[in-house]
Amino acid sequence: MRTAFIKQLCESAVQDERIWLLCGDLGYSVLEVFANAFPKRYVNVGVAEQNMTGVAAGLALSGKIVFTYSIANFPVMRCLEQIRNDVCYHLLNVKIVSVGGGMAYGTHGYTHHGVEDLAVMRALPNMNVVAPGDPVETRGAVKALLASSGPAYLRLGKAGEPNVHPTSVNFALGQAIPVRAGSEVTLFTTGGVLKMGMDAAVQLEAIDISAGLISMPSIAPIDRETVLRAARETGFLVSIEEHGPGGLGTAIAEILAEEEIVVRFIPIRLRHEIIKIAGSQEFLRTALGVSQQSIVEAVIKGLSLQGRSRKPQSS
Repeated sequence: MRTAFIKQLCESAVQDERIWLLCGDLGYSVLEVFANAFPKRYVNVGVAEQNMTGVAAGLALSGKIVFTYSIANFPVMRCLEQIRNDVCYHLLNVKIVSVGGGMAYGTHGYTHHGVEDLAVMRALPNMNVVAPGDPVETRGAVKALLASSGPAYLRLGKAGEPNVHPTSVNFALGQAIPVRAGSEVTLFTTGGVLKMGMDAAVQLEAIDISAGLISMPSIAPIDRETVLRAARETGFLVSIEEHGPGGLGTAIAEILAEEEIVVRFIPIRLRHEIIKIAGSQEFLRTALGVSQQSIVEAVIKGLSLQGRSRKPQSS
């Protein structure tokens, strides 16, 4: 995803001289292509994320479109006050990019685990919150954020995420992206678990369960109508995210509660606890309850509670 991000940013920067990129002494082997092409619009502020946000705010006040970039929690948690007071309060055109959302930097320990960022950022006023599901969505997200004014948060994976969409998608803030139709349950994903959601839907189809899949890269604003339509059509929703409480699952639950819609809803997310173990992304996802198998088991259990008969799962 980060490669798709920087390629799209460079392509857009050729056309728009207002685009700037700031980093906090990170992003080597990724950001050089922008730095070399646009040296007067690239600043490495050093290990000083609060200052990075302040500099971005100043540039935005002078009419620039500024992207700040760092790993996981660093461009968010270390400078939350500056984001809140300098960027959001003044509706500035600053786009905060966090690479390695979720457990992508799992071997680095809890300091590098991005597991609360969606909750924190969607709580801020005037903040667009976007977590694309694959490199194709990432390119669309960059274009959409450049076309919108005001603050934004872009949560990316690390590297190596596969394309789920075969071609470009119609990406718009506040709009979901249908991926697969299904009549018995609707899976909603956000961020880098899109491929996991697709694999789970295929596995469910193999045991005669019709599962729809919808990508929700835009968390704030969120596509309320798509959530409500899925609730009416299937009556069974499952959210999937590499994040704790406060993200996609919470946003969907709020919509259902506000509209007084009663459906079966299962949020699949990372367990809400301080993570004192380190390991690969796949290991930590599974250990904390987010895996293809956990999705399949949750759907089977949910349908069984509704009295739905099914084919036995193959061993």
